[in-house]
Amino acid sequence: MKEKILIRLKQCGGYVSGQELCETFGVSRTAVWKHIKALKEEGYVIDSVSNKGYKLVKSPDILLAEDIKSSLSTSWLGKTVKVMKTVDSTNLEARRLAEAGASHGTLVTAEEQTSGKGRRGRSWVSVPGQGVWMSFVLRPDVELENSSMLTLVAALAVEKGIKDAAGIDGKIKWPNDVLINGKKVCGILTELSAQMDELNYIVVGIGINANIEQFPEEVRDKATSLLLETGKPADRIALLCRVLEYFEHDYEIFKKTQDFSMLMEEYNSFLAHRGQEIKVMRGNDEYMCKSGGINRRGELIVEDSLGRTREIFSGEVSIRGIHGYSV
Repeated sequence: MKEKILIRLKQCGGYVSGQELCETFGVSRTAVWKHIKALKEEGYVIDSVSNKGYKLVKSPDILLAEDIKSSLSTSWLGKTVKVMKTVDSTNLEARRLAEAGASHGTLVTAEEQTSGKGRRGRSWVSVPGQGVWMSFVLRPDVELENSSMLTLVAALAVEKGIKDAAGIDGKIKWPNDVLINGKKVCGILTELSAQMDELNYIVVGIGINANIEQFPEEVRDKATSLLLETGKPADRIALLCRVLEYFEHDYEIFKKTQDFSMLMEEYNSFLAHRGQEIKVMRGNDEYMCKSGGINRRGELIVEDSLGRTREIFSGEVSIRGIHGYSV
């Protein structure tokens, strides 16, 4: 009921009478007052005026399940939400929930991660209360061999979500990092569980540096935040919701063909290194080439010094930029 009242206050934008809330939800005025009081205790600023009712003035900058659900316009993604103050890793928690039978679209988000991780086992700086650290469970009806492309779907969703929520353009470093002005603002880690050729579940983890004011010296030249780039705090709930909405939309498109044929053009328009010289590294082997766009399989098309083209798969290599962007 508290969530429903919050949704109504958000939808209205102005004052909602207590009588209207009672009639809409079939509860007493006392019950309405108790839920309003509980929302205030959680940090919501709600104005109460006799003969006018209640008006939501300000939402707190904390992650609350009620706030996420009331702000989210999705059909299935994030309908079940677990919000935590501190967790070792949202990916690990999502995997634990998945193993226990969590449904498709279950979302885990936290104010702080103590053991956040990125690709290739790297640690991820998760400053308490200053980022969007989230993971969600998918039980996709897709072939195992096509599942890795969901990482690219996530990168595309983050790029568009940041644009909507923070009003700033970013770029994608293939396959799944999002950059602003050449510095990393988001990392994505996708993990799966499978038996033979059958998927059990996939966990998509997304970490966005929203309002971090300062980074450790060792990553200061490589990492940035939306706050540092725009000069104003990002609305973390709005950012989280926009990313999830774009992911659900593009996921449904991806599912139709189980490849990137319908998303490829849009993804390529955001590539940070398209047409640039890059260094491709595979183990101890490395070579220079020119980066093109992705193909329908999500592979990066590159051209060597002799003009020969080839496709590289995200799981087999790492790339480094030569001009205009970092890792």
